[in-house]
Amino acid sequence: MTLEVRRLGGEQEAAECARWMAASEPWITLGRGVDSALRLLAIPTKEAWVAEDAGALQGLIVLDLTGPLPGYIQVICVRPDSRGHGVGRELIRFAERRVFEHSPNLFLCVSSFNHPARRFYAQLGYEVVGALKDFLVAGHDEILLRKTLGPWTEYRRARSRAGDR
Repeated sequence: MTLEVRRLGGEQEAAECARWMAASEPWITLGRGVDSALRLLAIPTKEAWVAEDAGALQGLIVLDLTGPLPGYIQVICVRPDSRGHGVGRELIRFAERRVFEHSPNLFLCVSSFNHPARRFYAQLGYEVVGALKDFLVAGHDEILLRKTLGPWTEYRRARSRAGDR
């Protein structure tokens, strides 16, 4: 599989990705349907990117580079029949390159019941920094994860030195 990551393009692609989301965990347990997914994909301050192979969409990642946690993965979803083939890993690598251009921290939340996703993120070096108890639905927490290059002060200093060259 040769993946190209590019911006989400148009309503038809958004609808396809929204259907994958609505039919997958954690969105099923969280009670999020296609309409909810489409609203999220339409937010202009978010960056929606897709992984494509030979003209077919394979996965989606939505980034938020603004707000209280700049560098936040809001959504990652892989087409059901493409799971286990490295699509999610490539989307995360892309997000890391994109975010680490602007921030030393990349954040995401994973639902407490989503054990496969929690293992996946741990394998990629994401660490638990907190739990949001009963955040989206009663009885389930959202676990806040972070991957970091280091403190903001050191990151800014290094970026400043790199810009001076």
